[in-house]
Amino acid sequence: MVLTRRRGSFADLEASGQRRRTRRERFLEQMEAIVPWREWVALIESHYPDGRRGRRPVGRGRMPGTCLLQVWFHLSDEACEDAVLDSRATRRFVGIDMMSEQVPDATTLPEFRHLLEGEGLGEGMLAELVSILDERGIIMRGGSIVDATFVESPSSTKNRERSRDPEAHQAKKGNNWHFGYKAHAGVDAGTGLAHTVEVTAANVSDVAVAPSLLRPDDEFCYAGAGHAGARGRQQAPGHPDPSEVTWRIARRRSRVPGRDHPEVSWERGIESSLSRVRSKVEHPFHVIKDLFGLRRTRYRGLEKNRNQLCVAFALADLALLAQAGRTLAPTCA
Repeated sequence: MVLTRRRGSFADLEASGQRRRTRRERFLEQMEAIVPWREWVALIESHYPDGRRGRRPVGRGRMPGTCLLQVWFHLSDEACEDAVLDSRATRRFVGIDMMSEQVPDATTLPEFRHLLEGEGLGEGMLAELVSILDERGIIMRGGSIVDATFVESPSSTKNRERSRDPEAHQAKKGNNWHFGYKAHAGVDAGTGLAHTVEVTAANVSDVAVAPSLLRPDDEFCYAGAGHAGARGRQQAPGHPDPSEVTWRIARRRSRVPGRDHPEVSWERGIESSLSRVRSKVEHPFHVIKDLFGLRRTRYRGLEKNRNQLCVAFALADLALLAQAGRTLAPTCA
């Protein structure tokens, strides 16, 4: 199937005299130019309903756009439907002409999301993007940086089931308790773009997941102090043996010599150099939590949140590329 993006409508023509473009409009235009539509739609197409039975499904080229809007602006199904109805910029991004098409409603959106979750297409979208980056020579090889962040879940029991998310757990970091999930990410040491994502309950340790975040050709890996002991962990299927990787792990602050120690300048200089490299892993986390607003989960269950976070990391990579002025041409539609 060849994906065609809508060129414009009478509604677009009516608003063409508008002098000032909104920030949302500029952002969506920037993202539309860099999203790998052709590859992602082709990935989804084989799992999409063919329309032979039941109601005719919404076009394949429309639903991915609404899914991306939900992640970028942290919208519920109803809010996403309202945003497409109210905003010309979002309608243009999704590719819907109100004169001939209907906006996907709040019952159609979760059906598409469940399709992505059931077939693991969120992880597939991230893997497809990483493959494109590799083909274009944008992403580097040989080394990774790994880290993890908490994604909180509502701890209240004031809901229909009168219970919290049964697959979410609590963990303590410092003096604070966190209830929810943990997103583990492996990013390229050269560019800071995420290439592997794992989602677990919050009580799973960082070091237990570290081996599954490595790429087959990684020779070294930077990590925080919470990954101490990663070298001795068991090899994950399809990933390199942790014992054969050079681990550059930050020392705990309590083990760094104090200011009155004769080796303080040398020790702190090494830690500072490691931190400068390791800080690249914070860029995708910043985009997801601060720009996309994904600080708390919207859905219950590990698979639903894994799907959303994988898509979010893929979109964070695209946002970082766009910020750097890079493109994925010539495959983008």
